[in-house]
Amino acid sequence: MEEKRILMKGNEAVAEAAVRAGCRFFFGYPITPQNEVPEYLSRRMPEVEGCYLQAESELAAIYQVYGAGAAGRRVMTSSSSCGISLKSEGISYIAAAEVPCVIVDMSRRGPGIGGLQPTQSSYRQATKGGGHGGYRCIVLSPSSVQEAASLMFEAFELADKWRNPVYIYADGLIGQVMEPLVLPEMTNVDELPEKPWALTGKGERKDRNLITSGVPEDKFEYLMFDKYKQIEEEEQRWEEKNLEDAEYVVAAFGSVGRIASTAVDQVRKETGQKIGIIRPITAWPFPKKAFDAIPDTVKGIMVIEANGGQMVEDVENAIKGRFPVYFEHTYGSLIPAAEEIVAMVEKLGTGKEVRW
Repeated sequence: MEEKRILMKGNEAVAEAAVRAGCRFFFGYPITPQNEVPEYLSRRMPEVEGCYLQAESELAAIYQVYGAGAAGRRVMTSSSSCGISLKSEGISYIAAAEVPCVIVDMSRRGPGIGGLQPTQSSYRQATKGGGHGGYRCIVLSPSSVQEAASLMFEAFELADKWRNPVYIYADGLIGQVMEPLVLPEMTNVDELPEKPWALTGKGERKDRNLITSGVPEDKFEYLMFDKYKQIEEEEQRWEEKNLEDAEYVVAAFGSVGRIASTAVDQVRKETGQKIGIIRPITAWPFPKKAFDAIPDTVKGIMVIEANGGQMVEDVENAIKGRFPVYFEHTYGSLIPAAEEIVAMVEKLGTGKEVRW
């Protein structure tokens, strides 16, 4: 039987998917272009006996996330770029305390207060921690409304598995566009795995649980080396296409990666240029394994982003000088149209200038 597809805006699909993944606590503060997430959950959470609370500030919201997560409940917040900056102190504390949570970032143009246009200008903020102390967050970057909803389930699973904050990092285009999708089935929250570390009362245990962001030296070493290295080894995700015979490879993530994939197909069909594409799904851990496997016959890699050049640094680190790296983006760092990306890709192998 064919699965039922419904039409939803990206922000609303993310919110509904969170509820279906077992999230019963949401704490947030309004900021465009993610406002439909809290708006939707303000209606939806009471229907599933969950808690929706609009905090008095971004800082208050993230510490409320800390509390619900420490009690072992699936909890999330959402914001956008400059709002995430205001939450960064709390995210650092949550990471140090190893409290699982999900953070949705529908990014907007920045820095400062920036603008409402969708861009990918907060990539470094999400993938490099964003706050103090050198912590890392797992970062999932969807390219469609369907993938955004599906990755919400994975986000909560990864948060619980690693006791770590997990981002759904997308641009405002993903949040605002309406697309048909199949929503995942509802999770039975009573069947979620127990969390013996959580602050739920001493009960029959001999010792009380303790959750603290004061990281002793031995735990710091575990966090910074063992745990993050394990995540890097086990959780890399990406999509690739046409690499077997590729002479050039395009690398792009999120909605730009989706548009670039269509552009690569078009260029292959119209010009015969042998071009492949890698679309990172985990922005962190960055999918180095995908770039390690690129054939030595490749002549270069073009990175396309809706920012001034951020993921390109991760690509350069991943390929370790094996190939030339070129960079393209649109003026103002807005999401490029398909014809713009086609023109960028067509430069590869033609002798025309590519910039970086």
